[in-house]
Amino acid sequence: MDKLTDDQIRDILSRTRIIALVGYSANATRASNSVARFLVAQGYRVIPVNPGLAGQTALGETVVASLADIPSDVEIDMVDIFRRSEDVPPVVEDALAHLPHLKTIWMQLGIVNEAAADQAHAKGIEVVMNRCPAIEIPRLAA
Repeated sequence: MDKLTDDQIRDILSRTRIIALVGYSANATRASNSVARFLVAQGYRVIPVNPGLAGQTALGETVVASLADIPSDVEIDMVDIFRRSEDVPPVVEDALAHLPHLKTIWMQLGIVNEAAADQAHAKGIEVVMNRCPAIEIPRLAA
C-alpha cells in the first residue's frame, strides 16, 4: 500500500508539469472532470484520455483514445487514473510501454492495485494509490 510521506507527495506534485488523465469525463458532475479542471487551474497541462471522446477538445487539449495516442513530443510526467482498481493493470502497461519520460502513476481515491504498482516500481516509476491530487495540493500547501 502507498506509504509515501507528505514530503514525497509534495515533491511529486512540484516536479509534475504534464498529466495524462485516464478516464476523463466531459460530464462536469464527474470527479474526473472536476479534478482535471482543478489541475489545469493549478497550472498543470492535462491531456484527457477517453476513447469515447477522442478527437474532441477538452481543457484546451485534444482528447486522445489511449496513452499510446499521445504525441511522442509530449513528455508526460504523471498518469492520473480514474478507472476501477481491476482495470488499472492495462493502463499501467500502456503507460510503461508508451511514455518514456513517465515519473509517476497516480491512482485516485478508492483505487488500489498492488500488482500494477509493483510493475511500475520495477521500472523506477513512483506510485501513489488511493489519493486525489485535488485534495493533496491544498492540504500540502497549508
